[in-house]
This record gives sequence, C-alpha cells and structure tokens, in this order.
Amino acid sequence: MQKTIEQLLAQFATFAWGPWLVFLLVGGGVFFVVFSRLLPVRYLGHAIDIARGKYYRRDDPGDITPYQALSSALAGTIGMGNIAGVAVAITTGGPGAVFWMWISALVGIATKFFTCSLALMYRGRDSAGQVQGGPMYVITEGMGRRWRPLAVWFAVAGLVGCLPMFQVNQLVQVLREVVFVANGWLPAEGNHLAFNLGCGLLIAAFVSLVIFGGIHRIGVVTSALVPVMVAVYLLAAVWIVFANLASVPGSLWLIISDAFTGQAVAGGALGTVISTGIRRAAFSNEAGIGTEALVHGAAKNHEPIRQGLVASLGPVIDTLIVCTATSLVILITGTWQVDGVDGVTLTVSAFEQAIPGFGAWLLVLAVFFFSTSTMFTYSYYGNKCWSFLAGAERGWIYNLFYVTLVVVAAVISLDMAINLIDGMFAMMAIPTMLSTLYLAPRVMRAARRYFSELENES
Repeated sequence: MQKTIEQLLAQFATFAWGPWLVFLLVGGGVFFVVFSRLLPVRYLGHAIDIARGKYYRRDDPGDITPYQALSSALAGTIGMGNIAGVAVAITTGGPGAVFWMWISALVGIATKFFTCSLALMYRGRDSAGQVQGGPMYVITEGMGRRWRPLAVWFAVAGLVGCLPMFQVNQLVQVLREVVFVANGWLPAEGNHLAFNLGCGLLIAAFVSLVIFGGIHRIGVVTSALVPVMVAVYLLAAVWIVFANLASVPGSLWLIISDAFTGQAVAGGALGTVISTGIRRAAFSNEAGIGTEALVHGAAKNHEPIRQGLVASLGPVIDTLIVCTATSLVILITGTWQVDGVDGVTLTVSAFEQAIPGFGAWLLVLAVFFFSTSTMFTYSYYGNKCWSFLAGAERGWIYNLFYVTLVVVAAVISLDMAINLIDGMFAMMAIPTMLSTLYLAPRVMRAARRYFSELENES
C-alpha cells in the first residue's frame, strides 16, 4: 500500500513540475525583473535599512515587526531545504541543479518583491475581524470576489503543502542515524518504527509549546533563533570552504558545466537538471509559491513597497548564500558520489568528513533548529489557509491536526514526504503567480509613488 502511494505521489509531483510550471515561475520571474527594472536589486541597501527597523512605527497595522516578518519567513525557507534539500538536488539532478537554483533565486528576488508588496496592498480581514495578508486575500481583495475559487485553490493546496512532512522526516533521520545508530544505541538494521514514533511524539510536544501561542510567539522565537542558527551554520561552512580553497574553483566549474550538460544524470537529461534545480529552489526560498506572502502580510507596515523590499532579501540569504555554502561543502568533500547516501545524511557526512569528530554533531544541532523553526512558521501558514476556508475561530482545530501530522511524518519515507510537498508547492504557485502577474502594474504604480515621496523627504 505504501509503495503504491509513493508511486502516485511521485507521478503527481512530476506532472505538477512539468515544463509549463517551470516556465511560469522562471518566465514570470524574468518578467518581474524586466518590468521592475531591477528595482529590488537597486534598492538593496534601503531594504536592509527597513529590515533593521529604521522606518518602523509601532502603531502601523499588522501583528509583527518587519524584521520579525523577515525572520519568520526565513525560518520557513532557511531550513531543511538548505541542508537536506540541496543534497537531494545534487543526488537527483547532479551538481548542475545548484546552478538552476541560483537562477531561480536571482529572478526570485523580483518575484518576492511583487508578491509581498501585494500581500500588504490587499490585506483583508478574517472571520474574527483580524487584518490578514496572503495570496488568497490578494486574489479576493485585489482581483475581485468572482476570483474566489482561485483563492480557495491556494488555501487548499497550502493546507497540505505547509504540513511538516519533510522537516520532521529529516530530523528523525539524522537523530536516528547520526546519534543513535552511530553510537551503537540502536541497531543499523531492523525495524525502527518504535524509535521514529517516539521521536515524533517528542517533537510534536516541543512544537506545540510554540505554535499554540500564535504568530506573536512564533515571531519572537524565530527572530531570536534565525540569526544564531544561520551564523553558526555559515561559519562552519565557510571554514570548510576556506580550508579547502584550492577545490572551490573546480566545484564551481562543475556546477556551471553540469548545468548545461546534465552529465551527472543518467542519460544526460538536461530537463531533469533544470526541473530539479527549480523545484529545490522553490522549496528553499519559496519565491512565487505564496507562502512568503502569508507571513509578510502580517508585518506592521503601512507601506507595501517597504515590506516587498524586505521580502526580496530572502532569496539572497537563503539560496545565494546558505544553499551555495551547503553545495560547496558537499562537492568539495566528494560525498555526493557515495552510493546509498541521500537527504540530510549526505550533508552530515560531508560536514563530518570536513570536520572529523565535530562536524556531524554540529549538523545535528543545525538540523534541530532549522527544522523546528520551519515547523513553527509552516504551522502559521497552514493555519491562515485553514482560517480562510473554515473561519479563524476554528484555528485550534488545524493546530491539533498539524501536531498529529508531526507524529505521522516521523514514520513515512523520504520520497513520500518530498513528493507530497513538491506537488502541493506547485499547486500553490499557480494562483500566486497568476494573480501577481495580473496585479503587477499596481505594484509599480505604488513603487513610483513611494520612491517619489522618499526622495522628497530626503
């Protein structure tokens, strides 16, 4: 039965991420780059000033500060997609997949600017009267009520796509293989169902402490966790890169050359390399998927363009910096060529080889914080989708469902988790990109007004 479900999910994910969706995400992103005339890149310094609170006003509408919104969004993107997702991309599509992750991130900077500006331009109110933002409100408030089926499409896909399947699965895998099996506390072979289930229950209890506190508690926790976890992980990765500096040019050339030959993929399937890179980039930075707009739409900010600029920092940090660091460590150490090692275990092996006796434990700690912080943010995403469909007063029902799925995710296979989330991310991207393309001219009108006023103030 499980094998049948795995095959169906794999077919669904492959169909959903066909050439048409890659064209929608990348082609749409290129359009945003050209249409905005590189605006998010040109005002990168201004975006940093906004993120650090230079323009923050306590009485602005919303629930969390612009920085907390960025931190919460990064908690959702700088997670297992940057540790395990990069490993999956390389083992599935070869080193060249990383190049297409870069391309996706570069156009994703502009995509995030548009999607997250719209999240504030067209905020709506939930059934409890609370101001909310996100693609479903952008569609209903910006495009009109007749487009509500498209908003419902996004919300339904978000309910499933934001489940913690991949994060929990990979956290349990690293605890089992790196901590317990490696130290002889658990046999390498045999049925690990009881162990996986026990881990799932403990993780569910930990996650519950945060997510039942709502977006305020999630914002506080992630704003404290994200800078620390990124700094520690990057310091370790950068140390490995500089310790093996002579191997860096070769690894970078491998990424670039393989991007156009697909030699690492059986049969030289270039399309597979490109598709894999785009899929993993979407899981890494979520540009164009719509999830990022859910949390940025909750920011205390009366200027949509400001929050759009803050959001545009996301792909730079999580894909161009963190994912690149991970990929270089994996390629430098050569662990990507070892058969039978995939997912988070591959990244752990790379760090352990580069920093013997310490690297594996560092990755265990990073995986714990990366995966749990992503779970916090994803629970908020899913709850907003549920509240849109069923009413905010029933949000507690989704939280219970979410915690239950944490336990389920601990015992399913890696392939099942990846394909389920991949397929649902594709389904979320369709209404997000279509509505953003439709409303993009309104964002540019707002941007021209905003920068004109900014110049007059200065």
